[in-house]
Amino acid sequence: MNVGLFGCGRMGASHFKAIQACADANIVAIGDIKLESCENLKLRFPKALRSSSIYTDLTSLLDSENLELLVISTTSDCRPGLTIEAIRRCVPKILCEKPLATSLAGAKEMQDSAEGSLVHVAVNHQMRFLPQYLIPKALLDSEAYGCLKSMHVVAGNFGMAMNATHYFEAFRFLTAESPAYVSAWFDSAILPNPRGPQFQDVSGCIRVTTASGRRLYIDASADQGHGVQVTYMGRNGRITVDELTGSMTTMVRSAENREAPTSRYGMPVEIQQRQIPPVELVESTKAVLQALLAGAGYPTLDDATLAVKTLVAAYHSHRKGGVPVRLADIADDDPEVFPWA
Repeated sequence: MNVGLFGCGRMGASHFKAIQACADANIVAIGDIKLESCENLKLRFPKALRSSSIYTDLTSLLDSENLELLVISTTSDCRPGLTIEAIRRCVPKILCEKPLATSLAGAKEMQDSAEGSLVHVAVNHQMRFLPQYLIPKALLDSEAYGCLKSMHVVAGNFGMAMNATHYFEAFRFLTAESPAYVSAWFDSAILPNPRGPQFQDVSGCIRVTTASGRRLYIDASADQGHGVQVTYMGRNGRITVDELTGSMTTMVRSAENREAPTSRYGMPVEIQQRQIPPVELVESTKAVLQALLAGAGYPTLDDATLAVKTLVAAYHSHRKGGVPVRLADIADDDPEVFPWA
């Protein structure tokens, strides 16, 4: 399988490792608008990339190479144009990083380009493949826990575009429901972005609600500098996961007390502590790749566009003082461009 990798920065290196872990993958070409980034990646992996060609534009790469898979790991401002070009050139499989685009209009262009084509496009929202979500989902879907009611993410200042979009997709996966309303309160402080001064992300708090009333809360404020902890509340129990260490604590009502009203919040519980794998990038990205190659079960352009739309709705809410904004009221081709990396 001939593979091309365009975008050779930090995420590009993770994608390289994920591609290497797939059987029969031959990285024939790497590319980046910065030649130095390509050269640095070759220096890091000289044996694996010894025969890989280097390109500084995607058009030249596609003109010269016959690819079966293209991985796009640039910053989000470049992703729509590159993905649309690869779709137009009929690259059979494309994996694109997230957030998908810096505008809903850009995301819609990607969707429109892929519609009716034979090209499969996956987006690297890996949450559905990670134990941090699969294990809580299995528990919450059980009769004992009584279904997920709310999800609470408390974290250091991880950026709403860079990470909250992951949690939007995780929440959609866990509930099998789309967000209906979004409220947001962003911090006024803007901290330097490690990807460059031209990029900007926001911190603060977001609440997402589905039509049935399930809730996602995110607090990743600028004055918080450590960790990612997620708490899931079911009707009858609570699951808390420290995603960076893999420490998980579960509490669920004893069987004989599960029919008691929710106002009896101090009922006897069964408590367990266990260790699950901490968050990681390579194996989960490999899982996305494998699903893409199999042709099913991968995060789609529609999934990733919904995550972008949820974040755009959060901006609208913040500007209105935090009032709930209905996603259905946000135009699918909203042209506003955001400075996300």
